[in-house]
Amino acid sequence: MGASGSPATNGEVTVCLAGDVMLGRGIDQVLPHPGDPQLAEPWVTDARAYVEMAEAANGPIPRPTGYDRPWGDLLKVLRATGPDACVLNLETSVTRADGFAPGKSVHYRMNPANLPCLTAARPDVCVLANNHVLDFGRDGLAETLDSLRAAGLRTAGAGGDAAEAWRPARVALRPPSSCAGSASRHGPRLPQVLVFSVGLPSSGIPLDWAATPDRSGIALASAPSPAAAADLLARIRAARRTGDLVAVSIHWGSNWGYRVPPEHIRFAHDLVDGGADLIHGHSSHHPRPLEVYRGRLILYGCGDLVDDYEGITGHEHYRADLRLLYTARLDKDTGALRGLRLTPFQARRLSLHRAHLRDAHWLHAALTQHGTPFSTTLTVSGDGALTAQW
Repeated sequence: MGASGSPATNGEVTVCLAGDVMLGRGIDQVLPHPGDPQLAEPWVTDARAYVEMAEAANGPIPRPTGYDRPWGDLLKVLRATGPDACVLNLETSVTRADGFAPGKSVHYRMNPANLPCLTAARPDVCVLANNHVLDFGRDGLAETLDSLRAAGLRTAGAGGDAAEAWRPARVALRPPSSCAGSASRHGPRLPQVLVFSVGLPSSGIPLDWAATPDRSGIALASAPSPAAAADLLARIRAARRTGDLVAVSIHWGSNWGYRVPPEHIRFAHDLVDGGADLIHGHSSHHPRPLEVYRGRLILYGCGDLVDDYEGITGHEHYRADLRLLYTARLDKDTGALRGLRLTPFQARRLSLHRAHLRDAHWLHAALTQHGTPFSTTLTVSGDGALTAQW
């Protein structure tokens, strides 16, 4: 939806950012081509049980359902926005492999035949440096990468070796229509949004999933340390060209809780100080506080977007049924944040619906109460979206 969407206008680049998108397990089972439902979880052995839990919570779910149904109302928002780049964390393998990764209690996979569900949202970049993309081993990762590539989807954060895993995805920015002819095939190079993807062990990524020069895997940093930031910044400097904007997508931290660890703050600040324009953090099942630091947006935890967690109980006070799409407007020359809009949705019957105004106020209260260390102020607009001031 980026280079394939509308050209950058008014000196701005619009980037839509989403947290975890998990189209496997129960979601995969309601799509037209459900894969093998077998699970290796200690408490659930059949993926269809997650569909039944969601139905018990909110009502019947059609089976099979259309490819666009899991996205629900979000597709209208994306199409109305027409972002220059849309980035999400794809937190599932895309494979028919049945070799469950050892040492893990939860494994996610979607049938490659159901990839039209992912392409329905037209993501420009799927980041993969997370704790589920190798749930079915390195054979499963190879099929995942091949399947996404065949579907025309850009990826970052995983690959057949370390060089590929650390390589950024590139989304070319179209020029304004008034000067579209000036950037011909042999004309000046178009600016790009570079998306780097990195995972941290704090999100549950096994250390042996790290890609090496002769082994497939993900871009894994051992810790959010100054040394890891310096290494990533060196990669950014090597890849960046004049006019490019840089987003760093990070899978880090625990599933629950609003506290942002000091080491995450330092890591994000180091990256911004070194030239990153946007930090896209995820792993938590619910939104965490955000910050605007030196004019750059830092999302410490985007929360989940699409998944099959509806009927799971135990952390209801976090309202993980409420999901956010983040739309950031960046100055195309400096990368500074010009505007930020958070559109809330509610997950019901394995589909996203625009959240009620009262739910938007609930999110506002939660993020305001727990965002005290940061100076960013959120307000609720009349249509239920949250906007940021700093």
